[in-house]
Amino acid sequence: MSNSLEVSHLSHQYPPRGREVARDTLHDVSFRVEAGRVGCLLGPSGCGKTTLLRSVAGLERIGNGTIRIGDRIVAGARIHIEPEHRGVGVVFQDYALFPHLDVAGNVGFGLHKLSVAERTIQVQAALDLVNLRDTAHAYPHELSGGQQQRVALARALVVKPKLVLFDEPFSNLDIETRQRLSAEVRASLSEAGATALLVTHDQHEAFALADEIGVLRDGHLEQWDTAYNLYHRPATRFIADFVGEGVFLPATVIDSMHLNSELGVLQLSAPTLRAAGDEIDLLLRPDDVVHDDASANTAKVIARAFRGAEFLYTLELPSGRSVLVLVPSHHNHRIGEAIGIRVQLDHVVAF
Repeated sequence: MSNSLEVSHLSHQYPPRGREVARDTLHDVSFRVEAGRVGCLLGPSGCGKTTLLRSVAGLERIGNGTIRIGDRIVAGARIHIEPEHRGVGVVFQDYALFPHLDVAGNVGFGLHKLSVAERTIQVQAALDLVNLRDTAHAYPHELSGGQQQRVALARALVVKPKLVLFDEPFSNLDIETRQRLSAEVRASLSEAGATALLVTHDQHEAFALADEIGVLRDGHLEQWDTAYNLYHRPATRFIADFVGEGVFLPATVIDSMHLNSELGVLQLSAPTLRAAGDEIDLLLRPDDVVHDDASANTAKVIARAFRGAEFLYTLELPSGRSVLVLVPSHHNHRIGEAIGIRVQLDHVVAF
């Protein structure tokens, strides 16, 4: 049986309380996560992503639309399958481990219908999956945050769910642990053949884990796509601004292959569909701008961030507008120094 997830035209509304009016939180949201793949809902706080996750889990009743897990509709206008009957595992933000149970007890909590021998075998297999074989008799307070997160994942996977849901899974961890665990969790899900959906406001987390990402804004799904397309082919200005780093530079279309801007005439690598004379705001990512000492265009360094192998420089153009550029770290420029730059466009993203 397929363990895909399909959300179709989903809407959700919180009922009024006291003198408050009803609040719409999700508006006509549709997307699909194929079996064995990882989807992600990305967006700022209050955009509706956690409400959507809770709706999939069965913790919220939906207004309109349907939620299908595998071949079964689990939620609709007149359908609501209870959470325990949806075949869904949930990894909560705070892990929700029982402090009085050891790791084996936490992982095996949902296997009470099995014999002790069967439960022990399945718990050990789940701990092997997340590389925690030697911690079975440790208690949560004896584990690091990263280990607790993996225990929560093992507990979700041990019941062999059709779908695993993650609610801001790494928000309590430091950056280094977060990056390492993202890869480990991805590998564990792949080995288990599990379908997963996570919600996060951290795009680096989304890029590391997900096959497809949906960007939510005020309850609307603005784009469901790969990380590459969200970065290079954003459907809306909000996504262009929210995903990755970049700035908007005013430009005028000369013809299908050329734009005129403060940085001169820009040669395109592919024709634009914009008409000659159109005034546009051109999205420039840091990788669209190249440090070039031979260029006639110069800009002043006003901020810099050292990233080990490279610097991210914020540059001020003569007009006062800013651009970003990534430069190898052996090019160590001072604040206030003018450097040469040129634009090298592989994609034209304009609004």
